[in-house]
Amino acid sequence: MKFIDEAKIYTKAGDGGRGCVSFRREKYIPKGGPDGGDGGKGGDVWLIADNGLTSLLDFKYKKHYAAGRGDHGQGSNCTGKDGEEIIIRVPVGTVMKDAETGEIIADLTVDGQRITIAKGGRGGKGNTFFVSSTYQAPKFAQPGEKGEERWLNLELKLLADVGIIGFPNAGKSTLISHISAAKPKIAEYPFTTLQPHLGVVKFGEHKDFIVADIPGLIEGAHTGKGLGIKFLKHIERTSLFIHLIDISFQTERDPKRDFEIINRELNAWNPDMAKKPQVVALNKVDITEARERLPMLLKFFKAKDMAVFPISAATGEGLNKLVNYVGREVARLREKRRRHDKP
Repeated sequence: MKFIDEAKIYTKAGDGGRGCVSFRREKYIPKGGPDGGDGGKGGDVWLIADNGLTSLLDFKYKKHYAAGRGDHGQGSNCTGKDGEEIIIRVPVGTVMKDAETGEIIADLTVDGQRITIAKGGRGGKGNTFFVSSTYQAPKFAQPGEKGEERWLNLELKLLADVGIIGFPNAGKSTLISHISAAKPKIAEYPFTTLQPHLGVVKFGEHKDFIVADIPGLIEGAHTGKGLGIKFLKHIERTSLFIHLIDISFQTERDPKRDFEIINRELNAWNPDMAKKPQVVALNKVDITEARERLPMLLKFFKAKDMAVFPISAATGEGLNKLVNYVGREVARLREKRRRHDKP
């Protein structure tokens, strides 16, 4: 499925119905009083978070959403029927912003969470409402109010416990395919992954965590280079990073410098992201040359007081230790967050 992470839509709530000007006209009451009913309320526009949705793809094809208008009031004090509301379903993790001001209106992070995004107009009062001791036969009524309308920018940020970060072709897609049920396409070219993938990783008894394979970051990502801003947005919500580093000589890169570059990009985008816990996974230890530089790299990262795991995403070597450690850390962070959020 194609992953669409941004969309712009127009929402219009229903207008309220007109109030009615009417007078009783019955056989034995030739000069009856006012009996005009009120107009119905216009329908609201709701946005609801739905776990069953994974992208904003639908909004690429349909951008305009309008609720029903209220019916007009009628004689015999009959109130018009309210307009039909409209419900727009979006993936969990969708942030809504006013398209004109950029103001964040809502951040839907829980399945079933809902918000009224545009309120329907109030129905106009019929002439019955305006009867008074000094005004017995009003010949006017109110028009209905206009429903709210607005353009919205929708942004989808993945909800995952763990984000796998690293340079392109570090092995992120291979890693997620081995530790979860996710089956991303894998190929050897820059930006192998052009869309994030989510996978559920099982560990221990009846325990799991959600991992996101984040497309490769590069130097300058925070300025938008290499689609960097699109990718950085998706890892803001994760509570822990697996920093995957290719330590083979195939890329002719310096693993220590790669680590520093990615962290500079995180900090430049959002300093809070650079403070999140990281677990370093040194990948491709199945290659002889990589094993030879392993002691030096283990010493480097342990000096930074970081948890570091030599692995091979291709052969599966070291993955059990990595997954169990990350799983325990996720459980600890969840409990810490639960205690913090507890009223």
